[in-house]
Amino acid sequence: MILIHSHMVDVGRKSEVYREALAEGELILSPETIQLIKDGKVDKGDVFSVSEIAAIISAKKTPELIPFCHPIPITNVSVEYEVGASSITARGRVKSIGRTGVEMEALMATATALLNIWEMVKKYEKDDDGQYPLTRVKDIRVVRKIKREMAVE
Repeated sequence: MILIHSHMVDVGRKSEVYREALAEGELILSPETIQLIKDGKVDKGDVFSVSEIAAIISAKKTPELIPFCHPIPITNVSVEYEVGASSITARGRVKSIGRTGVEMEALMATATALLNIWEMVKKYEKDDDGQYPLTRVKDIRVVRKIKREMAVE
């Protein structure tokens, strides 16, 4: 018999350090939808403002969705967007001073930002059968992480 045991890693003996992670991903959309976003003509509103709020909330809720993530003291969450001809790249950055990293929170912020944009523009992306032949989220990954000891005063 194989026993499967899962547990959260004990980080209690680790020291608190500055931590930062940057994740990015891309949402592929039709050029027509991109133009609607640029022109501010999406019926549901400003996709970047709403998606940034959704990303911040999701970063803070990461331990509720990823079972072994520790609740951590997040000091900042930010999202930047780069709009191309047929895609939007989102970059989620999370900062903390704590005993464990913030990669999962940065990934969650990035994924949520992209998914929220998709949700806000989905009516423009559907074909006549209600399918999404072009739309997709791709290449979500951690681009950089920083771990730095804090200066003792």
